[in-house]
Amino acid sequence: SDHAVNTAEWRLDVGGAVKEPFRLTYDEIQSLPGIERKVLLICPGFFANYGRWQGISMPDLLQRAGVNEGVTHVRFSGPAGAYQKVAQYPIQAVRTNQVFLAYGVNGKRLPVKHGFPLRLVAEAYYGYDWVKYVDKVELIQI
Repeated sequence: SDHAVNTAEWRLDVGGAVKEPFRLTYDEIQSLPGIERKVLLICPGFFANYGRWQGISMPDLLQRAGVNEGVTHVRFSGPAGAYQKVAQYPIQAVRTNQVFLAYGVNGKRLPVKHGFPLRLVAEAYYGYDWVKYVDKVELIQI
């Protein structure tokens, strides 16, 4: 079964080593500067899926948070519990939207099985590192 999210209660937490931590509702995320990128989702041995992903422009998100000096990575987390998954990526990959958060694919709202309301899209990384149901973004130094 898939993780169901009530968008009225759901929030995206942006924090860690930032000057201005903040939380966003699903509606607020829809109104942020957006991007669209064609990225191949590869799960070795299972499938490859070439999708047009719509999502958040990550440089805008980072700028709003104010990145502290010394930050090296951005950590993305799914919800606590059975679906919790965490992955971290170099901040350069996030600053260039190689790694970003998607809320749509191929012109449609992200389906629940693909991680609605937000999933990680990470170009050049295998699909099992693409966290689903993301609700937390933390800037860290490792």
